[in-house]
Amino acid sequence: MKALVVVDYQNDFVNGALGFAGAERLEPLIIEKINDCRKTGGKVIFTLDTHTEDYPNTAEGRKLPVPHCIKGTEGHKLYGRVAEYVAADDIVIEKPSFGSLELADALKSGGFEEVELCGLVTDICVVSNAVLAKAALPESRIVVDSKAVASFDNEKHDAALEVMRSIQADVV
Repeated sequence: MKALVVVDYQNDFVNGALGFAGAERLEPLIIEKINDCRKTGGKVIFTLDTHTEDYPNTAEGRKLPVPHCIKGTEGHKLYGRVAEYVAADDIVIEKPSFGSLELADALKSGGFEEVELCGLVTDICVVSNAVLAKAALPESRIVVDSKAVASFDNEKHDAALEVMRSIQADVV
């Protein structure tokens, strides 16, 4: 069985506090991937970068002093029409950091033969969770569609895709 992981496709990363041009273009492709995954009996998992009002006092907040994805705000919500595609049986993981051990545990316990990641940001949360997916499921296929991920920095985007290739993820 396949798992599709939609990483942090949230308002604050598309058009909010940390938004960047081009992030909105992923929306139709992500929706298509969700529909395709469901048609083939796969599992859809959404991760949400999740912070609280004390974000400036956290380790991340001290290094990236831009409050974002504060739980209960518009910035924390999934972007655009993607929000309409969350189903009752999907897994939604609120994560306080770049990578999610909860996601790794869900993937491992699900015994998925393939895990595809899409969303934002390629060189931060996508790569972090791809590494965790590979660690959780070393014999499973880990896939990243280079057209379904994006970054505000094209050089870092490309470098992250190379890192994911180096851990034997299939970057397509």
